[in-house]
Amino acid sequence: MTEKPPHIHVAIKSFEHKYWEDIAALFQCPRCNWGTLQLPYQSKDDIKKKLENPPQGMHRLIAVLPEEDTAIGMLGIHPSYGRRAHAAYLGMFVHDDYQGAGVGSALMEAAIQFCDQWLNLRRLELHVYVDNLAARRLYDKFGFEQEGIAKEYAYRDGEFVDSYIMARLRHRTD
Repeated sequence: MTEKPPHIHVAIKSFEHKYWEDIAALFQCPRCNWGTLQLPYQSKDDIKKKLENPPQGMHRLIAVLPEEDTAIGMLGIHPSYGRRAHAAYLGMFVHDDYQGAGVGSALMEAAIQFCDQWLNLRRLELHVYVDNLAARRLYDKFGFEQEGIAKEYAYRDGEFVDSYIMARLRHRTD
């Protein structure tokens, strides 16, 4: 495993189309693929189409290196509707070269503030592979609690892997 990079400063912004190629690079990072439901070998054309046509209601935050104006992380907020309008599902990834440098924390902090203070969401949910210890530590740090386990949740690298179902309830963390 590579050495942990030093903590860096990032600006958190809403996704803009001008960053699509930076975000496409994230989809192609091996550790990003390993820790998410994304598949390797996605074409830049397919990724561009995904970014141009997000699901209705989805909010996307990106982490940008201010000096280079390069996006190195993205967090998607997928609000629910109807009787689950108080909840949203989160999905995040950070460029392989910047994992462990505070980028995930910056994205998560901004997302929680946005969800709590602007979207009035009470419940944030996510899945994390049981063997993704760094991500689990990040989610623990922000008040997410394990609620269950999804057995054989996804097929990754030739085998089925379990994931923890985690959630942060606003009234329990305020």
